[in-house]
Amino acid sequence: MASACSPLTSVHLQVNSPGKSLSPSSTTRLSSRRVVVRRIRASVSEKPSVPAPSVAVSEPGETKLPLKKIPGNYGIPFVGPIKDRLDYFYNQGRDEFFKSKIQKYQSTVLRANMPPGPFIASNPNVVALLDGKSFPVLFDVTKVEKKDLFTGTYMPSTDLTGGYRILSYLDPSEPKHAKLKQLLFFLLKSTRDKVIPQFEACYTELFETLEKELAEKGKSSFQTANDQAAFNFLARAFFGSNPPDTKLGVDGPSLISKWVLIQLGPVLSLGLPKYVEELLIHTFPLPPFLVKKDYQRLYDFFYESSGFVQDEAEKLGISREEACHNLLFATCFNSFGGMKIFFPNMLKWIGRAGVKLHTELAQEIRSAIRSNGGKLTMAAMEQMPLMKSVVYEGFRIEPPVPLQYGKAKKDLLIESHDAVFEVKEGEMLFGFQPFATKDPKIFDRPEEFVADRFMGDDGERLLKHVLWSNGPETEHPTSGNKQCVGKDFVVLMSRLLVVELFRRYDSFEIEVAKSALGAAVTVTSLKRASF
Repeated sequence: MASACSPLTSVHLQVNSPGKSLSPSSTTRLSSRRVVVRRIRASVSEKPSVPAPSVAVSEPGETKLPLKKIPGNYGIPFVGPIKDRLDYFYNQGRDEFFKSKIQKYQSTVLRANMPPGPFIASNPNVVALLDGKSFPVLFDVTKVEKKDLFTGTYMPSTDLTGGYRILSYLDPSEPKHAKLKQLLFFLLKSTRDKVIPQFEACYTELFETLEKELAEKGKSSFQTANDQAAFNFLARAFFGSNPPDTKLGVDGPSLISKWVLIQLGPVLSLGLPKYVEELLIHTFPLPPFLVKKDYQRLYDFFYESSGFVQDEAEKLGISREEACHNLLFATCFNSFGGMKIFFPNMLKWIGRAGVKLHTELAQEIRSAIRSNGGKLTMAAMEQMPLMKSVVYEGFRIEPPVPLQYGKAKKDLLIESHDAVFEVKEGEMLFGFQPFATKDPKIFDRPEEFVADRFMGDDGERLLKHVLWSNGPETEHPTSGNKQCVGKDFVVLMSRLLVVELFRRYDSFEIEVAKSALGAAVTVTSLKRASF
């Protein structure tokens, strides 16, 4: 559940344009630093007709960083954005798209176009932040605006959310932001005692389903079982309502998937033939009426189930209707979407790590539960350092929300590891999180899943670079920032999945394929607990 979390790797630089120097406002921003003006030479291909000044920024214990012009360009209007879109989705693929630009411009801060571009987004131009040092500026709401940027350079129709701009699309400066975020804090606080028992119950059902299908077919889709378990869990834990016992039945996950597709289609690849997909979802937005009846069914379920939260909303000055649309979005898009994406991804990485890690996790988890009277509690989970590290490593190596956006509120200076770049007020900043959290200048063996990476004092110091929640793992959501409301809740759910898995099984085997929202995991073997 989040205001900006859920629905997912990373140098010679060019110099200033002729005569470019720090503006008075830029100088003021650097007042706390020692600024040394010196001349540097450009490479032959970039050399201007007159020498260009550069500025080196110095801080105690840091190397002086030169002020440089942001490299890259947006190409010919209309043509450039479409070319970048085709490269991003088909010709290169997402990761290679960014890697090739880093190599071309020898910079991790550069200009590019982000999908969808024409005709869905009026302006696809962004300044891309592709390292762990520049990326966190996107969290600073004193420097960037988050209004209507949840999905990127375009915003889906509010017809998909009852006519309301939902919390995820609000900037903290807007009056409704604090009230709606406070309402979600209330929901989490008032239902916290239900989380562990309801998760145990729903995911016991999931594992029983997997075992039954394995016995019958020799394999079982984790996705299908996980979608139903996740939705049932959220409905039971938050609202005390069991979907199969209502008019909604077991249709919740499929209704949500169609509704989310209408919103995220412009930035997804469904694996269809290139030109079919381009025309179907990347060129024009799909009309909201396609899911109007589906959304109404979801809304009716939430309206009937969330009366106590609607009561609280009225005390905060929020209408029951607006509260319900926000509860639906936070539960179905943010929370359910996160579980739908992250749980299979985490299973993929743990499965690939092999039996040695599985055995270590099983021993640690079962020992901690035994030492706490045989009951799973929050205290017991705090005694599972390897399990906790594994979950953090999952968030690091494949964060469930890979793309972040913010619009510069003023002229800014943004630092990469190698240089300082000046961004003008109104420019769109884009961060590709997997490159930030796999930055080789921050993490050792960044492309590897290192299960014990976050154990011990050194490991804990790295947590500030785990950024999945629209903020560092070491910070917390408030009504004044855009960090995920349910940051701690999502971490808890992810830990519970690992705990329940290794309480029940010594090891497991899987097959992995790609899906539009991450990994498609098929379970091929489950070895029941033997100790």
